[in-house]
Amino acid sequence: MESIASPLLWTVFSAFVLGMLALDLGVFSRKPHEVRYREAVTWSIVWVTLAMIFNAWIYFRFGSEKALEFLTGYVIEKALSVDNIFVFVVLFAAFAVPKIYEHRVLFWGVIGAILMRAVFIGLGAALISRFHWVMYLFGAILIVTGVRLLIIGDHEPHPERNPIYRFGRRFIPSVPQYHGKHFFVKQGARWFATPLFLVLLAIEATDVVFAVDSIPAIFAITDDPFIVYTSNIFAILGLRAMYFLLAGVIDKFHFLKIGLAVVLLFVGVKMVIADFYKVPIGASLAIIAIILVSSVIASMIWPKRVSSAPLEGTGDESSGSADPPAADSRG
Repeated sequence: MESIASPLLWTVFSAFVLGMLALDLGVFSRKPHEVRYREAVTWSIVWVTLAMIFNAWIYFRFGSEKALEFLTGYVIEKALSVDNIFVFVVLFAAFAVPKIYEHRVLFWGVIGAILMRAVFIGLGAALISRFHWVMYLFGAILIVTGVRLLIIGDHEPHPERNPIYRFGRRFIPSVPQYHGKHFFVKQGARWFATPLFLVLLAIEATDVVFAVDSIPAIFAITDDPFIVYTSNIFAILGLRAMYFLLAGVIDKFHFLKIGLAVVLLFVGVKMVIADFYKVPIGASLAIIAIILVSSVIASMIWPKRVSSAPLEGTGDESSGSADPPAADSRG
């Protein structure tokens, strides 16, 4: 499987990603703080702008087809990131994570996601180049996932059931109280994980599941590993800003999950029939955009009915005073 990128280009892009993450951690997020709407908007604009500048560079350097492949892959990843946001909302509420530490958890979650995506994309590219039938397998995965999303509907996700998270909870000694921004705290001669680390572990565990959906979806658009990787990474880098931008209103777009399911079905079918009929990249981008925009408009026209019954077991999410239910003390 050939790539448009030389080893030097891979190195330059990796250095760019590391530089942006270092700038974020060392300058803009040096002190824990609650991310306000204005800051979230600013960072969202920054990440989207950088992605579009990169897309323009691909256009002038490698041509319109590769640029369109990147843009389509980026849009798909951005759309599928909405599912991540649903899970983040549930996790932060369940663990009563103080809002000033949400950004810290998501920052390290993004680093873990970047590393995992690099491994998954490398494996996917190697498998596809050696075994063509893997494309059919990826397509089937997307179709099954799309059908499951349509069937599940608005059921709440349960990341605490993920086997990776459950393994960590069982075998990593932990304490039930938060200790500021720390993931681990030393008590006596032993180190213990804090609830902040357990949240991070749950986020990383659920990202493995999301990667199984998102990476095949982009391989349905292009078989160039560099386009797959860069479109994926740009979407992930903007995920934190998108969370703080949409966390308070994400529940209002209740038809968006149906739209995402239809997108996965379309991309899965596109991958399965690729040997018989290749859907043009421009048509794919237009269809995906129409599906997503239609689901958002439908959510506004037919708003979700909100139950007036009080929620059980809710506390002050911003104070962090409530004991997180999943953070048992284990010695």
